[in-house]
Amino acid sequence: MDVGFIGMGRMGRAMAANLARAGHAVRAWNRSPEAARGIDGVTPVASAAEAFAGDAVITMLADDAALEAVIVAGGLLDRPERPGLHIGMSTVSVALAKQLAAVHARAGVPYVSAPVFGRPDVAEAGKLNIVAAGEGALIDRAGPLLDAMGARTWRFGDDPTRANAVKLAGNFMLISAIEAMAEACALTEGHGVPGAEFLDLMTNTLFASPVYKGYGASIAQNRYEPPGFILRLGAKDVRLALQAAEGAGVPMPFASVLRDGLIEAISHGDGEKDLAALARVSARRAGQG
Repeated sequence: MDVGFIGMGRMGRAMAANLARAGHAVRAWNRSPEAARGIDGVTPVASAAEAFAGDAVITMLADDAALEAVIVAGGLLDRPERPGLHIGMSTVSVALAKQLAAVHARAGVPYVSAPVFGRPDVAEAGKLNIVAAGEGALIDRAGPLLDAMGARTWRFGDDPTRANAVKLAGNFMLISAIEAMAEACALTEGHGVPGAEFLDLMTNTLFASPVYKGYGASIAQNRYEPPGFILRLGAKDVRLALQAAEGAGVPMPFASVLRDGLIEAISHGDGEKDLAALARVSARRAGQG
């Protein structure tokens, strides 16, 4: 397939590389042009408009503001040359997902939401879990592209906003796990038991899952750089989850706790570190670091 790719951060670069390895023709654009260069089989282009064409375009941008600026304010949907399908893979708000579905419908451009679960190393391995929502026939059409980037595509109905709600709920659970490990480590440290030893026990018994093992190892080793999932973006996701919850009349009291902890982490200079650095907040509050 002839594919445009907009947004070449660490995730986007890995995903575009996998598309090229699968035999797709990939044109890539990024606001910082150097990020789109140096990927085998991927052709950098000079504008978002050049990428927003062909059989399909994939967007993988950092937040609502970036996606809205490029797609909506950038007028890409008003151009005569447009893609056969837009696959939105960014983690964005439910509100923006709803807006995007509406403006694409008015423009006659098919749209599917397909955010992902997985850090950059998972993206490089082509093992992402992809959460897709939109018309079934459109997801079928996107299948060869999604299969090149992910281990499995999980479908959540015809309304694209459902995929974004699932993604935000999942990230809320992930960040909750980090907070739980952080507070539990502070408790054991307060009684003379090293947090690393406690996490070794928990992540090999009751909580032997990828999230606990991966983030638990980072916490145990105080290893927060280079980041896999940037803490500042985790804070963004919690804020979006709270907005989505308010819109649906759903109380999420623990999400508010997480929001405040992440704000505290950012205020202490940890915003560009890995999300696991949230653990430093509990340690500081307990006088342990």
